[in-house]
Amino acid sequence: MAIFLSDAPEKTLEFGKAYAKNLKAGEIVVLNGEMGAGKTVFVKGVALGLGINEEILSPTYAYMNDYFGKLYHFDCYRLKNGAQAEALGLTDYFYANGVCIIEWAENIAEVLPEKVKTVSIEKTGENSRKIIYG
Repeated sequence: MAIFLSDAPEKTLEFGKAYAKNLKAGEIVVLNGEMGAGKTVFVKGVALGLGINEEILSPTYAYMNDYFGKLYHFDCYRLKNGAQAEALGLTDYFYANGVCIIEWAENIAEVLPEKVKTVSIEKTGENSRKIIYG
């Protein structure tokens, strides 16, 4: 695991952009962090790194936002288990050709593929964050 220290949302965004350069189509990233930690800011950076200039919004009520088949941004906060994710067809995207970033993945842990990357964002101050990735 590696650590990146961010002292501003703009740095978290830039980190996401740089992180995207190492992602390949079909990879899955589990994104951990409490509400307000900067998960969506990180995803905005990843999107920019993947060449997506569309506005990135948290998919809390939609469960998943699809950005041109290049990026699938999931929010599984309201799901109780993997069976719900399967019933909604969300797990089909794990095997598509886009990068999947999944928030609250612990709620659907039993249906995640074995091989996933993990990024955890921890608040260390009002604007500072510790990003642990591997």
